[in-house]
Amino acid sequence: MRGLPAQQRLKKGLFLAISLMGVLALSACSDIDSMFGDDEAVMSDQAAAPDAGAPPTAAAPAAYAPAGAGGSGLMATITPVAIDPGRDTGTAVNKTIQSLRSQVSGLQSKLVTNAQRLVDLRNASAGAAGAYQQAKAHITTRLQVGTTRGNPELVAEWNTAQGQIDALTSNINALNALGTDVANDSSTAHYALNQIGATFNVSGAVDDDHRQLSVLEDETSQTIVLIDRLLKEVSDGVQRQTAYVANERASLTTLAASIKSGELYSGGLGVPMGAVGGGVQLATAGTPLVVIKFDRPNVDYQQVLYAALNQALQNRPSAGFQVVAVAPTKGTAASVQIAQTTARRHAEDVMRSMTDMGVPAARLNVASTTDPGTSASEVRVFVR
Repeated sequence: MRGLPAQQRLKKGLFLAISLMGVLALSACSDIDSMFGDDEAVMSDQAAAPDAGAPPTAAAPAAYAPAGAGGSGLMATITPVAIDPGRDTGTAVNKTIQSLRSQVSGLQSKLVTNAQRLVDLRNASAGAAGAYQQAKAHITTRLQVGTTRGNPELVAEWNTAQGQIDALTSNINALNALGTDVANDSSTAHYALNQIGATFNVSGAVDDDHRQLSVLEDETSQTIVLIDRLLKEVSDGVQRQTAYVANERASLTTLAASIKSGELYSGGLGVPMGAVGGGVQLATAGTPLVVIKFDRPNVDYQQVLYAALNQALQNRPSAGFQVVAVAPTKGTAASVQIAQTTARRHAEDVMRSMTDMGVPAARLNVASTTDPGTSASEVRVFVR
């Protein structure tokens, strides 16, 4: 970028910084581990075709179908101006003008090519997003009406959704590459404009040379406007799609946990938690976030735990959690030892459920204690 004005160096550097942020965000998202354990059906790369009961295809998100994404709208706003061929006056200055004119014409050809690349990438994104939404909607519908734990049909649908998100990630990488090319063209165009201005001061020109320079200067300025417009379109697309993919990867993590348990974790951030019966109770102020009483077999605590974690993370996005196994102290020493082992196993199960729901393992800590006031093992989840 040597020889470019400071403003253009800043513009090119800004796009590269945005692109790097997108790549880092995607890299972080790609680290999400599979939510299905070894006891569940293994997710394969082969996507299963939706059955006849699948819901209709969901519309692609607006982020992937902006106005003119089909081609006509964008291409209508990125239409290069006609370059005046001029005449050869035979002067040395005119030779320079012809060289500069050829350079600007080449930039316009690349402008059209790059605009078409953006249209193609947008269309590809719209297709991938539509297929993703269809698979996601089918999974949600099946979970809503009820299904089995680890249903292999839903596992296959999850794989389909994951594959479409991966396609969107590849599309973002292609957008970053396109943005780099357009940023380079913008720098070249601004440099050509500076050269045109400098050529006015070169001696040995005739009047028609200066007329041609003036026309070429206007044509180059208009070309710069179009290149910078395309650069903004690409940069906005990178940021928008990067945020979308990051959010949907988190959504897939929740869906994976839902498929594993066979029930939909539908509570979103900030959804108020209602009254809970059975072996689970919600905490009040000054007490653990959730207390799970294992006083009977097969305690169903996942929905309440998921809602509580969502509420806690909404209030403190960086919160960590302490999972405490609480064992009763009644009976013989052997009975107490067995109760402590059982409570510890329950705590590990709860911790595994929390990681399945998307809580990073680094934010979790497990501990054990006893409580003479309890009659059965408990697991208490604290915010720390």
